[in-house]
Amino acid sequence: MEKVVTAILGGGQGARLWPLTRDRAKPAVPVGGKFRLIDIPISGSLHAGIHRIYVLTQFNSATLHRHIAQTYRFDSFRDGYVNILAAEQNLASTDWYQGTADAVRKNLGRLGYQGTTDVLVLSGDQLYAINLREFVNRHRERQADLSIAVKPVHRSEAKNLGIMRVEENGRIVEFVEKPQDEEVLDRLALDGPALARLGFDAEPGSLLASMGMYVFKTGILHEVLDGTDATDFGREVIPGAIHSHAVFAYGYHGYWRDIGTIRAFHQANLELARPLPPLNLYDPDYPIFTHPRFLPGTKVNRCTIHRSVLCEGGIVSGERISDSIIGIRTVVREGSIIERCVLMGLSSYRTTDEVPRAVAVGIGRNCVIRDAIVDTNARIGDGCRLINERGIEEEDGDGYHIRGGIIVIPRGAEIPPGTTV
Repeated sequence: MEKVVTAILGGGQGARLWPLTRDRAKPAVPVGGKFRLIDIPISGSLHAGIHRIYVLTQFNSATLHRHIAQTYRFDSFRDGYVNILAAEQNLASTDWYQGTADAVRKNLGRLGYQGTTDVLVLSGDQLYAINLREFVNRHRERQADLSIAVKPVHRSEAKNLGIMRVEENGRIVEFVEKPQDEEVLDRLALDGPALARLGFDAEPGSLLASMGMYVFKTGILHEVLDGTDATDFGREVIPGAIHSHAVFAYGYHGYWRDIGTIRAFHQANLELARPLPPLNLYDPDYPIFTHPRFLPGTKVNRCTIHRSVLCEGGIVSGERISDSIIGIRTVVREGSIIERCVLMGLSSYRTTDEVPRAVAVGIGRNCVIRDAIVDTNARIGDGCRLINERGIEEEDGDGYHIRGGIIVIPRGAEIPPGTTV
């Protein structure tokens, strides 16, 4: 694994996750109460023994820089690092990253030195617990030029993903990025015996989708990118490579969620609060690494709590919390009800305001908040009802946004006492 480099794609502006990406890069968005999205692929790489990791990003990277600098510090006896590769102007290019393939091409010189034999390309906006060591080893056993992690998906999901046809030996012979034609979907759909031959226990009619995770031989990565103007792996690089190179599918059987939208992000977080969550954050052999914070345990003064995760450093005095993620340093005051919410908490117990604010940080007294995401350092006044009582799917209001029916209170926003949404 010391000959493998990981390149994590930080994504573009993260428009589908706005306003969570208003002030931060997509990989820096908090998830699960105490982690950041970037912690998922970095932790997977470190568990696999891959210690040379690059994060490719270009939007709002200050928070991401700070998190990585505070979290991933290697000792002087290990040849490892986690480096940010932000889009930059140089003599070869004055453009920003134009897509996934373009981002990797502009950094080939950094990714391919020091005897690197394979480049592992991961996404920075997914939740999963894939064994990356096994992924790389299977790639090498097959002597593949390119390996793609794949998973069966329902037909309703297929139009937003890269879908492929695979031979019995695992070689990919057809790849269609986000197919919209029903005839194409019919052709690529798999029956029960075909799924069984590929080792999947999935519903007949499922389709094999790319998870956006790749292993390239370093030389092959240069071949398919150097001298081209391809900007995207799924649309351009992979469909061309399957005709000229040995491209294989690596079947993944575990948990995987693409959380590129507010609704998907909200749902994936709430799944972590289930009695048996689909992503096991309690596995002692596979911890998710993040910034160590030296905080006291959450103090519960009076509250009924069901199926929720409470992270450290909070002060909870509410009436009821259910099916929710309560982030670090979260304050929930007396009489408040929190249902199906993601509260990201506070970045500090102290505020830096020169003038005292009328609304304190955290959740005020006697509030009802349901199906919402409350970003870091937000202030919710007493008696607020954030329940989307009109059933709105999309709306921008004063201090709040609704996306996919989920209320989002942006970072640092202030909701006056008595507000109803």
